[in-house]
This record gives sequence, C-alpha cells and structure tokens, in this order.
Amino acid sequence: MGELEDAVMTRVWKWNRPVTVREVLEDLRQERSIAYTTVMTVLDNLHQKGWVRREAEGRAYRYEAVSTRAAYAAALMNDAWSQSDNPAAALVAFFGMMSEEQRHALQDAVRIVDGPSAENPDSASRGGGR
Repeated sequence: MGELEDAVMTRVWKWNRPVTVREVLEDLRQERSIAYTTVMTVLDNLHQKGWVRREAEGRAYRYEAVSTRAAYAAALMNDAWSQSDNPAAALVAFFGMMSEEQRHALQDAVRIVDGPSAENPDSASRGGGR
C-alpha cells in the first residue's frame, strides 16, 4: 500500500464506519493540498485491491474497510516472512529490532494463540485440570 493509500485507509480504519470521498478529502486537506479526484481514485484503487467495499449512495459511494489495520499489518509481516529464504533467521532479526514493549506484546500474543493449556502443560495430561 502506498503512502497516500495508507493515509486514506488510516482514516477509514479510525472512523470505523462507511465514509464518503468528501469526508476523507476534508480530513486530508488539514495536512496537504489534494484534489477530490485524487481521493476518489485512491478509494477506487483500494476497492479494486479488496481493502474497502463500497455501496452506492445517490451518485456517490460510501466506502468501508474490509478488514482491520491489525489484519493488514499481519498480512504484510506474513508476506515479508514468506519471501525469506531462511524464515528462522528472518524472525531472529525481526525480534532483534523489537522494543521491550513489542517483545512483551509478542509474548502475550503467543500465549493467546497457544491457549490456556500452554500456560500449564500438566493440565492437559490431567484432563484439563478437572
């Protein structure tokens, strides 16, 4: 996703509701000079790429995100990781770039994915601790 696409999607994700080209345009104009047709083209491109869905409203469309920003970030990470010829080394390098806060978030995420049995391995062998 390009810089302008990201700026548009940031608003769509933040507002978490169907938006018009005009709404996005007015918000973007607080930061930069941009034309209505440019925002319309970006939203159309995002629709063609599958990042937003749109519904006609009169002569215009309302656009809504298809997935969350977290899902987009996960797709980027998965794509980058899958292109590595050494996934383990890529992960080690990635973890080395993380802040302590990010590493804690990663540990929390792994615990969520692994579920309660991973926190107490004995509970699985005892029938879930019943």
